[in-house]
Amino acid sequence: MPDDDAARIAAEPDAVAARAAAEEQSAFSHPPVDPDTTAAYGDHPDQVIDFYAPRGGEESAPFVVVLHGGAWRAAYDRRHITPFVDFLARRGFAVANVEYRRGGAGSGEGDDGSVAGRWPDTFDDIAAALDALPGLVREALPQADARRTVITGHSAGGHLALWAAARHLLPADAPWHTERPAPLRGVVALAPIADFAVAEKLDVCAGAALQLLGGEGQFAERQPYADPALLLPTGIATTLVQGRADVVVPQAVAESYADAAAKAGEVVGLTLLDGVGHFPLIDPAADACAVVAEEIAQLGW
Repeated sequence: MPDDDAARIAAEPDAVAARAAAEEQSAFSHPPVDPDTTAAYGDHPDQVIDFYAPRGGEESAPFVVVLHGGAWRAAYDRRHITPFVDFLARRGFAVANVEYRRGGAGSGEGDDGSVAGRWPDTFDDIAAALDALPGLVREALPQADARRTVITGHSAGGHLALWAAARHLLPADAPWHTERPAPLRGVVALAPIADFAVAEKLDVCAGAALQLLGGEGQFAERQPYADPALLLPTGIATTLVQGRADVVVPQAVAESYADAAAKAGEVVGLTLLDGVGHFPLIDPAADACAVVAEEIAQLGW
């Protein structure tokens, strides 16, 4: 982290918090954008995928799969990321916005939405959605060129994007294990919760990774099945985009994942944006959002 960003975070916590709040308010200020069509990949109400056609009328377009963030908590659903999804569609991408089961809201605990994730439901859903997508997209979004598929996700969704690209590296007894790598052009993970050990040390999103895996009693046992930093090398082109001024998922988390990839013999791109926090990456009003679109385009076009 550059000295100016690091010093500002350390020396001006109130100012940093105010800026982070303003960034979040801007990202959430855009009205939701309705999809062109929606398809179900299961029977649960959250097992749905929204599809957005490229707005330029392209007959064939790169296909972007979006996984939303929100610390895997029920309070945050796919609607909050639809302005970003529409931003991509307006730049010529065909887009799928995936919903999945999250913590709270009927999980049997934390029904106020405060608990992060549902084990194994959250992972069941991501695996099922990705497995169902090739068939669903042919019907729902014929403009999408599945041969040019890029998966992206923000924050907790960035974790899920990295995990989805690493299912062939899961332990053989994992129900989500695949024999071959996913047919992806690449992954663009935005401020991802990419290394669970570092995330827990930093108490990212109030212990969300620990909650996702079921608490302290289950964390170590389940970590090899869920932690992207332990599922390397994927052999799939991967770029992480990270704001240097992010106080929600700090830069150290992305850097730790990139270091783990390098030790595993894989080069992972790490794009660090000065003066950028957590939410501008998915805010169509922010310059950082255009950087994200360009990173996706480099893999998909």
